[in-house]
Amino acid sequence: MVAATGEETLRPGMVAVVQTAGELARWHPHVHALVSRGGWTPDREWVPLPYVDEHAAELLYRHKVMRLLQGEGLLSEERTRLLLSWRHTGFSVHNGVRVEPEDGAAVERLARYIMRPPISLERMEWDGAGEVRYQAKQGHDGGTGHRGDPAGPIDAAEFLARVIMHIPEPRRHLVRYYGWYANVSRGKRKRMQQELGIALPGSTSGFGNADRDQSPDARALRRRWAEMIKRVYEVDPLVCERCGGEMKIIAFIIDPGVVDRILRHLSANEGHQERGPPGWADLEAAS
Repeated sequence: MVAATGEETLRPGMVAVVQTAGELARWHPHVHALVSRGGWTPDREWVPLPYVDEHAAELLYRHKVMRLLQGEGLLSEERTRLLLSWRHTGFSVHNGVRVEPEDGAAVERLARYIMRPPISLERMEWDGAGEVRYQAKQGHDGGTGHRGDPAGPIDAAEFLARVIMHIPEPRRHLVRYYGWYANVSRGKRKRMQQELGIALPGSTSGFGNADRDQSPDARALRRRWAEMIKRVYEVDPLVCERCGGEMKIIAFIIDPGVVDRILRHLSANEGHQERGPPGWADLEAAS
């Protein structure tokens, strides 16, 4: 970034997601990243980056990884020089996807992709007893499969073992924020906002919890919980399943005892026919 723009103090932003699964849930560690095409100066001025050289990024990434392994004592200096001298780097950088910040749908699709799970249930077939059939998908991990190829049979125990090895260790963070998006950077901007008494980009107005709760941004975030549920579970929680009308939030119930009683009441009345108005049975008999 510095070499491309000439700005030594330029601070880009990046959200990196560590992925371990490749084609057919095989072990294939790689990183998905959502990176700003440019950066911010200390004066909060945006400096765009018109071009990114994938090969140069690949060489730089290889060098950084090798030196990191060497620093951890996993590679000797001789072995590091040998690996760095290879014609093929053993790494690959793909930079073919670019989205504009105004295109919210494209940003969401890219975010879903970089955080995708190790397997797709839509590509998996299993009758509950025999082998698992998993549809091949063309990827960047050296796989030779193409879209539309027949699903290859995999032993169920082996397939389960492939999935289990991608479960991260407890408290292991797989999503990390760097540069402008890092927690320390956001904390500095928040302190600057409080000291100067101004609203910086991406921050809410006011300094207290009460002020933040009543700010337009905070109110918008409170409304977005229903949208998030709809995107994940494909069910709109604010649409009545009986009449299809839009429901209104009356209150938030957070007391576990009250929630438990409500759920037990709904479970006990499940399957009971609703009572109609007076004379409803006579009208049904007449019809």
